[in-house]
Amino acid sequence: MESQRSDAESSRPGLELRLLGPLKLLRAGAAVTLPPSRKVRALLAYLALASHPIPRERLCSLLWQVPDDPRGELRWSLSKLRALVDDPAHRRVLACDDGIALDLAGCDVDVLRLLAAAEAGFGRLGDTELQSLTAAAEHEFLEGTELAQSIEFEHWVASRRSEFRSFEIALVAETARRAARGTAAGWAAARRWIELSPFDIGAHARFLAELYDRRLIDDCTRHLERSARSFAADGIDFAPIAAAWKELRTTPASVAAQAAGHETTEPSAQRRISVAIMPLQEVRSDGIGPGDLGNALTHDVISRLARLRGLLVIARGSVFAIAPEQLGYREIGERLGVRYVVTGLLERHESATTAVIEVVEAASAHIVWTDRFEASSLDRLAVLDEIGNGIVSAIASEIETAERNRAILRPPESLDAWEAYHRGLWHMYRFTAAENEQAAEFFRRSAQLDPTFSRAQAGLSFTHWQRAFQRWGERNDEVRRAIETAEQSLLIDEQNPAAHWSMGRALWLVDDQAEAIGALERSVVLSPNFALGHYALAFVHCQAGDPETAISASDHSRLLSPHDPLLFGILGTRAMALVRLGAFAEAAQWGVKAAARPNAHVHILAIAAHCLALAGRIEEARNHVARIHALSPGYRLDDFLNTFRFEADTEMRYRKAAAAIGLAP
Repeated sequence: MESQRSDAESSRPGLELRLLGPLKLLRAGAAVTLPPSRKVRALLAYLALASHPIPRERLCSLLWQVPDDPRGELRWSLSKLRALVDDPAHRRVLACDDGIALDLAGCDVDVLRLLAAAEAGFGRLGDTELQSLTAAAEHEFLEGTELAQSIEFEHWVASRRSEFRSFEIALVAETARRAARGTAAGWAAARRWIELSPFDIGAHARFLAELYDRRLIDDCTRHLERSARSFAADGIDFAPIAAAWKELRTTPASVAAQAAGHETTEPSAQRRISVAIMPLQEVRSDGIGPGDLGNALTHDVISRLARLRGLLVIARGSVFAIAPEQLGYREIGERLGVRYVVTGLLERHESATTAVIEVVEAASAHIVWTDRFEASSLDRLAVLDEIGNGIVSAIASEIETAERNRAILRPPESLDAWEAYHRGLWHMYRFTAAENEQAAEFFRRSAQLDPTFSRAQAGLSFTHWQRAFQRWGERNDEVRRAIETAEQSLLIDEQNPAAHWSMGRALWLVDDQAEAIGALERSVVLSPNFALGHYALAFVHCQAGDPETAISASDHSRLLSPHDPLLFGILGTRAMALVRLGAFAEAAQWGVKAAARPNAHVHILAIAAHCLALAGRIEEARNHVARIHALSPGYRLDDFLNTFRFEADTEMRYRKAAAAIGLAP
């Protein structure tokens, strides 16, 4: 359907008419002020969609049933219309005998584009135009242009709205067919399709597929039950949907996703970012190339990094197989299907061995991180231990940081399970009550998107632990939830060190020190490079366990993750262990370092204040008390003592320190 068009070229090709949503007229992108008369706007819309000149009598009966002089009203409205759309060299409002037409040559009219696309078939649209038309079709035709006194016009608008609504459904269905299953775009299109067309078999099949790919089987069951009742109430056969569900259940989700042209939706690939550790090259007198030590270190890094279970690490055989081809970063990423590529050079000197390592984002060839590691030995085992530890911890930490930063820039509704988890980490590490709530929401979303993602449950457990530890919620309830979510994390993946870490911390809350230490030791046995496991061991031991073990675990954690978001805690545990050993001056030094960290919470400031007081640095201690009260005006000594689990003699030391600096009990 087209309006009558002139062969003359428009002198102002920038004229745009928007009829989907409130009527808008634009010239060169700027909105044209429209007359307040609704009938002028109605006349513009009606003529824009007319395929031939409309007799004046028809326009009068359509819009002016009451006035004594409908033709006079029409002439007045046409004069207003000419002022809007005509140009000196191009008359658009045309009088043809007794008929009126609108010449829209060179104009962009949204509904005409939509009608043309429907006639040609939406399947022929390019992705950009499909997206544009789908977004436009969400709006109601001629919104706000109702004419209650013009019954015929109202009928015309209603029929057009029904027509364009059917087009919207077809556009959304086409969008859903093109969008890869398991993606944010596919999920959004499936939801919109079923909202618009609740009895469409294809809409239900696609919606169930999206739920199934996300392992939301209970949601699938509930949807089927609701839909069956709805179909029965309207007398519609539900059998095709039941058949579609049966067929879907016989196809593994990962295979179904691949058939849809999307990368595997198997949980590990969906939630874990992949990395390839390319064989480290050795610098020798005759050039640079592979060597025994470089190969051994590469194998060691791959094994240790895989045991952290936070990243999908490409197996040794695959990276060594393509190494001789000397591919670029993008080619490696495409061949191995990884986001990050790690490369490095190994060089032996007279009394030391050094390694320079780079982490690169494969698609952009952008260097995410680079650093130099050194072992003051030529011994093979010492090199593997000293340099390997540093490389593994740094790679894990830097990629985690990059993923957190990537997730925070994404729209929340578009996040997948892995991204939602890292968005949760970003909020969690802010250590405020409000940010902790945000973190919990993202961890819940991650767990809902992928119920097999153990780390999402571990993260959720930590947010409950924080509420209990910081007294941000009812303590007993939060302790119970911290344990429940830690148990869920273990049920999902008992080999994940983060699951045992979350359980160890939760057990400390109920004062089960032996079981807490057992769980935390299990976490570092599973992955010796798991820095948080070593830190949590230091945290438990520094209060009522072995202070020497606490210091050793704190130092090892700091060595593994020197820029950890929890560094304030790592430093604080060392300070508390030193207090138990009576090394007050050294404890004060470490307490001050902990309190200087940008995300240190009020209890860390309290550790610093008490350590300074015990070291006799009273004025500095009182300055920290002032900082404490600025953050938490009602903070008292009992808040500090009730937070931790000190033995009686250690508690007495803190009481004496608090009395010296005026921190009320």
